Amino acid sequence: MKDWQTELQEELQAAQQARQRGNEGQARVCARRAAGVALREHFRRHGVEVRSPSAYELLQQFAALPQTPAALQETARRLTMRVNEAFELPPEVDLLQETRLLCRALLPDASFV
Repeated sequence: MKDWQTELQEELQAAQQARQRGNEGQARVCARRAAGVALREHFRRHGVEVRSPSAYELLQQFAALPQTPAALQETARRLTMRVNEAFELPPEVDLLQETRLLCRALLPDASFV
């Protein structure tokens, strides 16, 4: 079993590589999974029960916590946005960047790609 840091770095790298190949859908999936890894570790450190293995559900749980800062709630909401009929997010939403911001805020002692 991989440690959370290795898993996080691998997901971030996979997201970046998918984007470079022009596969934005796969980049979004990997970015969300990376966010889930970061949230599981954050919750573990703070004694918060993880109710689901789903990164999507962890993002929703995090956004709903009253102690979550408003800016991070918004980041979590962007990470759970649904794509439109053309499988696109609004142009200003970059899930890979959002994930990196979330990771830096939650795990300031970790190093990322």
